[in-house]
Amino acid sequence: MISTSNVSLRFGAKKLFEDVNVKFTPGNCYGLIGANGAGKSTFLKILANEIEPNTGEVVMASSLRLSVLRQDHYAFDEHTALQTVLMGNDRLFQIMREKDALYAKPDFSEADGVRASELEMLFGELNGWEAEAEAGTMLAGLGITDDLHGKLMKDLLPAEKVKILLAQALFGQPDVLLLDEPTNHLDIYAIRWLEEFLLNFENTVIVISHDRYFLNRVCSHIADIDFGKVTTYTGNYDFWRQASELQQRLLSDQNKKSATKAEELKSFIQRFSANASKSRQASSRQKQLEKLEFHDMPTSSRKQPYVGFEPKRELGNDVLNVEGLGKSLNGEVLLKNINFMMRKGDKIALVGKNDLAKTLLLDILAGEAPADAGTFAWGITTSVSYFPTDNSKHFAGGESSLVDWLRQYSTEKDESFLRGFLGKMLFSGNDALKAPAVLSGGEKVRCMFSKMMLSGANVLLFDGPTAHLDLESITAVNEGVKRFPGSVIFTSHDHEFVQTVANRIIEIDTEIVYDNHITYDEYLESKQPAPLK
Repeated sequence: MISTSNVSLRFGAKKLFEDVNVKFTPGNCYGLIGANGAGKSTFLKILANEIEPNTGEVVMASSLRLSVLRQDHYAFDEHTALQTVLMGNDRLFQIMREKDALYAKPDFSEADGVRASELEMLFGELNGWEAEAEAGTMLAGLGITDDLHGKLMKDLLPAEKVKILLAQALFGQPDVLLLDEPTNHLDIYAIRWLEEFLLNFENTVIVISHDRYFLNRVCSHIADIDFGKVTTYTGNYDFWRQASELQQRLLSDQNKKSATKAEELKSFIQRFSANASKSRQASSRQKQLEKLEFHDMPTSSRKQPYVGFEPKRELGNDVLNVEGLGKSLNGEVLLKNINFMMRKGDKIALVGKNDLAKTLLLDILAGEAPADAGTFAWGITTSVSYFPTDNSKHFAGGESSLVDWLRQYSTEKDESFLRGFLGKMLFSGNDALKAPAVLSGGEKVRCMFSKMMLSGANVLLFDGPTAHLDLESITAVNEGVKRFPGSVIFTSHDHEFVQTVANRIIEIDTEIVYDNHITYDEYLESKQPAPLK
């Protein structure tokens, strides 16, 4: 078990936590949630003793082993992939190194033999004989093939490093497992493997994720950071959302009832307090008024934007025709002979292991990159708006404020009109006067949605639209794209987003290997191996 006792943390005048007392017990998986800036990653670092709180302490027995998902992709550059995973259990790895050093000594002494015997016993107690096999199984489950196990980390791709560092955190059955956004940059196959691993994990897990399906699948509890506190709820993310909404609604309804009753009592007292025959009743009403309860409604750090795309023109039946598209990058063929037609009403999810290939296809269709071969043609009724995975060029113009930034994409130049669109994305008041250059990743994403909403396009292209957003914003985007009456082509690693938006799945593995009008869950089911007879 790991717990906190009266933990508080401030950064200058900003209070993140105040007297937090919370217990995380074995056998449970806790989803740590909260708005962007609420302090989720900071709280995880406090639990890992990477940040010292202003007051209070983290309590965990010294005999327990805590494991953390590392974010530094360069820290293990001089180690092989397999060694990096084994280093997840530091005590076992040090025993292995000391053993190897002893047996390599040319002048192996009697004392060395005694020490080697001790190390062998400890090695066995820590399941050392199965360690490499366990590490290899984890790597295989995450899609790291055997030929990569002996390669140095510095020679691997970023996506491969992400999976190896995840395997490192999971390795060796830690007693407490801290995972900050473990599904980031994982393909659907690795995510499904991780879900199964956590469902079978018997110790304590605390995980931050913006993937709602993942939280619903793996979490037995939710730890919510809001109002400067950490409150735990039994159940998954959907249960927490329903329970918290119900709690707020009940408090609000109770306050409304109390307010109505108070007005009735005040009216009676005002009318009859001077009436001698009614004075006793007026006094009784005054006592009732004083006993009425009003519940505090604290201001939540959560804010949900409004996302709504309204086409200025109805879309015709013929939307897009793609014939023989091909694209290579640095000598590698990423797209080959891509052929498909898009019709009115299609909401296409592009899936596949190679994210770069999907990004290149969207870039080509949006006119952002040339194809090496083939053609594509948009229908005469179409107008297209694109959300790229890399939006940096859209914020390189040096505009002095977000109002000025958005004005360049609008035929209506009036400031109040532009502020209205920014306000929907939570840029109200002075926030609308921020310089685009200083925005965070999540703020830039919300600006891009303002731009797309303003366009009135009837075809939307999205490359990873939920990146950098909190759960409230992801839900708003999800609902907005679901309501959109036009056609959509998109990529996403968010299971719920794909499942609730897409009505057609196209899988790309250089060429199109799957294309069907089907839901995402039906597609995943079709990819499951047939049961053995």
